[in-house]
Amino acid sequence: MILDLDKFIAKERLFWDELSGMLRLLDEQPDRRQSLDEAKRFYYLYQRTSSDLVKLKTFAGEAETTRFLERLVARAYSQLHRDSGESVPFRPWKWITLTFPSTFRRHWIAFALSIGTFWLGAGFGMTALKLNYDSKADFIPPQFSHLNEKPSKRVAREEKQDFDAFQGRHAFSAQLMTHNTKVTILTMVTGFLWGVFTLILLFYNGIIIGVVIFDYLSDGQGVFLTAWLLPHGSFELPAIFIGGQAGLIIARTMFGWGTNLKLRQRFTRIRGDLLTLIGGAGLLLIWAGIVESFLSQYHDPLFYSWKIGFGAVQLTTLVLYLSFCGRKPRPVDPGSV
Repeated sequence: MILDLDKFIAKERLFWDELSGMLRLLDEQPDRRQSLDEAKRFYYLYQRTSSDLVKLKTFAGEAETTRFLERLVARAYSQLHRDSGESVPFRPWKWITLTFPSTFRRHWIAFALSIGTFWLGAGFGMTALKLNYDSKADFIPPQFSHLNEKPSKRVAREEKQDFDAFQGRHAFSAQLMTHNTKVTILTMVTGFLWGVFTLILLFYNGIIIGVVIFDYLSDGQGVFLTAWLLPHGSFELPAIFIGGQAGLIIARTMFGWGTNLKLRQRFTRIRGDLLTLIGGAGLLLIWAGIVESFLSQYHDPLFYSWKIGFGAVQLTTLVLYLSFCGRKPRPVDPGSV
């Protein structure tokens, strides 16, 4: 078959330019994950361009175009096989400022369902205690037996106690971190049971918070409650919600909605996101454990407003960080200037 060279180049250049554009996008956004359709298209363009290169090599007069295609095919090949070479070094600052918040936003629906289930449980707990106050002991776990005490009585005792500075606080902090991490990981891994127990755990923990909130507010101890819970809770609760978010991502992957991929392939696609989310939750819990041990348990009425302000600033900073950090600025439309 005789090849019309000019016509062939004019027709195929559209595909070459498309492949070049995809490579440029991958270079500019190295952490961006391609969708399945994009990956298929990329591989198709790579195969087609490779085939065009073989055809053009039979024409000695097209050396410049041939060199262009050789470079293009080499770049595409490197992109396709980059995971088989050296691993990309972990960059903590980039992970914190870009990877974690962008991964969180990519799965915001799962987070919304996680936080919604928790606060639905909190509403249930408050309503149950309002209808039958004597049922409080039925909702409080044994390890939190001190919460069965009348709030005003506990507050009076706590405010009279001397804060023991750093004595034993490091051990208490480590204990808190370990416990909260277990709860968060358990909330995530129960996603493998199609998310049923993830939702149950979120709802149950919400009930406990709801019971405590109603108990202290109804006894006139709202200021103490806020100063006690907000400093560490502003990081601790979001970490648990992120654990629930990861669990619901696993549950959706188990069901396989919207894809024909096999289960192993589906989990391969979300593996990196799960590790990122649980790593971010772990960092939040480490800080929450430190704050709870060294600040939240300091019950001096003179410092209540300072503690509340500290917790509010933390919560606001976390919301802004997860919502906006790592977003790329939108390109300015020259016509709007």
